[in-house]
Amino acid sequence: MNLYSQFVLPRLLDWSMSDASLSRYRQKVLAQVTGETLEIGFGTGLNLPYYPKHIQKLTTVDANPGMNALALKRIEASDLTVENHVLNGENLPFADQSFDSVVSTWTLCSIANVQQALQEIYRVLKPGGRFFFIEHGLSDNPKVQVWQNRLTPVQKVIADGCHFNRDIKRLVENQFNQVTVEQFQAENLPAIMGYFYKGVAVKT
Repeated sequence: MNLYSQFVLPRLLDWSMSDASLSRYRQKVLAQVTGETLEIGFGTGLNLPYYPKHIQKLTTVDANPGMNALALKRIEASDLTVENHVLNGENLPFADQSFDSVVSTWTLCSIANVQQALQEIYRVLKPGGRFFFIEHGLSDNPKVQVWQNRLTPVQKVIADGCHFNRDIKRLVENQFNQVTVEQFQAENLPAIMGYFYKGVAVKT
């Protein structure tokens, strides 16, 4: 991992992802989280204030140690007990059927083997467990898609693997049979990066 990814990017993302409009989306996604909970792509811990109070323990994973260094400050200030792991979401060190809920916010865009990560999410969920997500990805506008495809190779370099053009709905439905997803263009964001997928997938 280079110096940019470990030291510069975490601070840029912490600043950009702290926007009030994104915080409102976080709150909506996390409102129905229950039970033993895992968050993949924990980042700098921006979700922590929005977990329901009945979530007493949270398990988190993120592959970037630079993100983790910033997250530790928020963990210390949180009322939640957080079991924090610096590792990749493609290979989770947890037993089958360990969690009632798994959370991902703006994470699936940057995991190299995203299908394997989704398989891991499915594996560690209990039967009836739910995967809560909000992600940006492929627009429903063909003109925007052209630019998303053109700019993704550059975006992957400057944003540590982030893709503009992943069809999040299709990826999640490849793993889960029961998926409810809302697709929309987010306010105050460029069309290329602001097409969002917000949903819940259930392990049946």
